[in-house]
Amino acid sequence: MNQNQRFLSLDVFRGLTVACMILVNTPGSWAKVYGPLLHAKWHGCTPTDLVFPFFLFAVGNAMSFAMKKFNTMSNGAVVGKILKRTALIFAIGLFLNWFPFVKYDSEGNFVLKSLETLRIMGVLQRIALCYGIGALLIHFLKPKGALIVTCIFLLGYWAILWFLGGNDPYSLEGHIGLQVDLAILGESHMYRGEGLPFEPEGLLSTLPSVGNVVFGFLVGQYVQQNRHAKGMLLKLVMAGSILIVLGILWGTVFPINKKIWTSSYTLYTVGIATLLLSILIYLVEMRGWRRGTYFFEVFGKNPLFIYVMSGVVVKLYFLFRIGEKNENLYSWLYNHVFQPVFGDYPGSLLFGIFHVLLLWLLGWWMDKKRIYVRV
Repeated sequence: MNQNQRFLSLDVFRGLTVACMILVNTPGSWAKVYGPLLHAKWHGCTPTDLVFPFFLFAVGNAMSFAMKKFNTMSNGAVVGKILKRTALIFAIGLFLNWFPFVKYDSEGNFVLKSLETLRIMGVLQRIALCYGIGALLIHFLKPKGALIVTCIFLLGYWAILWFLGGNDPYSLEGHIGLQVDLAILGESHMYRGEGLPFEPEGLLSTLPSVGNVVFGFLVGQYVQQNRHAKGMLLKLVMAGSILIVLGILWGTVFPINKKIWTSSYTLYTVGIATLLLSILIYLVEMRGWRRGTYFFEVFGKNPLFIYVMSGVVVKLYFLFRIGEKNENLYSWLYNHVFQPVFGDYPGSLLFGIFHVLLLWLLGWWMDKKRIYVRV
């Protein structure tokens, strides 16, 4: 690998993650989704449960390249830059939660969406907090210190849940993070997809998710510093395998769970991400394999923007009502186009694939115009 060459395998890894995010978030019907494309109901880990932690890992990986310029800046300037980026990503997440700012009332009229029920947290908000905390730890404590603090986060989170979570600390109702979010965010500002106010991107569970960013940084730094070293890739594969085993073993007492982002889940997903990135480094950087990589590069060059646009497109669908049944455009497309032609489950899957391709076209156009949105 050339020292000055763009880290193409990272773009591919990041692009693959964004494409999968879009696919799992836009099925034609949530009642007709193949099992691997659904999150685990509670404990456990499906392929879909790997997508978000992979994105955080990619954020850390990219930081290992971007943070080099911090060495020439004052600490004040670095903190300002990190906090500004954190606040901007968080604000974009809030914007996406509120968008399109209006909704239908019970009589079918447009009314303004109330800020009193605006969900505060979300995917982008967690990305923002994990980036901000991870970047500050790495800059001020250096990678070794950041790793130590990450281990404290992982062990401390386990201890907090165990000692403060009651008789069933890893359940939905017993999770202490629920009480933290209720106290700080408030019931009206939390996610309700679990049948009660519960925040899967909660404040307390952000601590172990920082680990995905820090480990991603360490892997990226290791690859850069040892790109020509003999056995580099083997060591990376061994590290990923060890983390997977540790995650599984820890999971016997601290179950692997995305919704409360357990520490075992962090180790397990980091291990799998490390193995996948190792495969991509071998194929793309070492063997020079380029066949099919451009599809994922397109997503990887504008990841946050394309992810945000995927949410914007879906939310706009729900503003348009069609036909006598007054269906929203999202349901109408599935019920009148994809389901009749392809059937229930295949139609639902192809609906998601259609949106992956639609967003890819946007990314392709941006790449051809050399438009890269940096936050």
